[in-house]
Amino acid sequence: MFRRTFWFTTGVAAGVWATTKVNRKLRQLTPENLAVIAANKAFEAGHRLKDRAVCFALDVRDHMAQREAELGEALGIAAPVDRELPALGRPAALGQGVPPSRRYAAIENHTSPKYAEDSTYPTYTYNRNEDH
Repeated sequence: MFRRTFWFTTGVAAGVWATTKVNRKLRQLTPENLAVIAANKAFEAGHRLKDRAVCFALDVRDHMAQREAELGEALGIAAPVDRELPALGRPAALGQGVPPSRRYAAIENHTSPKYAEDSTYPTYTYNRNEDH
């Protein structure tokens, strides 16, 4: 009697375990879950690629600076390499480097400061913002 009960219980447990495993696998293979898995893998691959690209760019920059220093020594150029970024914007567009008299003349004539005193370029008297 105990032997039959043991094998019956063992069979039920094996059936429940197998059914659970199969149902889990079926849920993993639905189209929605496959799409999520593919998106996650692509996202991880993109991050790995980006990290490698950043490392590569840093290596290239370091080797470039090293090579520039070597060439500078070989050519006798003693100028240090400037690591700062260039200033943003153009000085003329920001009103820097243009005398105030030309700046104000440009505002009155609705022209750019570069051509404020040059009569060969046309001046526009209308306001461009009126069209909007």
